[in-house]
Amino acid sequence: MSSAATGTKNTERLMKVLLAPVVSEKSTFIGEKNNQYAFRVTSDATKPEIKAAVELMFSTKDRKIEVLSVQVANVKGKEKRFGRFMGRRNNWKKAYVSLKPGQEINFAAGETK
Repeated sequence: MSSAATGTKNTERLMKVLLAPVVSEKSTFIGEKNNQYAFRVTSDATKPEIKAAVELMFSTKDRKIEVLSVQVANVKGKEKRFGRFMGRRNNWKKAYVSLKPGQEINFAAGETK
């Protein structure tokens, strides 16, 4: 395979790594305190993939987002009751991404500052 073909394949993979931002009271507090952002990621995502995906998705022509570090947590699905049967929600993976000082991601506007 040529490097151009692997580059597009890699970009397609990176576009699928981040599933959604985790917006909760805890993630907002962590974001303000440590300049970190929480994302729901695919269960087979690695730290280098998550770092590259954040830099790809949120960088613009004007400003390049630089990731300082990535921390990953596997979240176990809760046991829930469905009528008289016990069920379990799916397990998922959460990533905490630290940005370099002075950088931030604005989810409401879909742009970075």
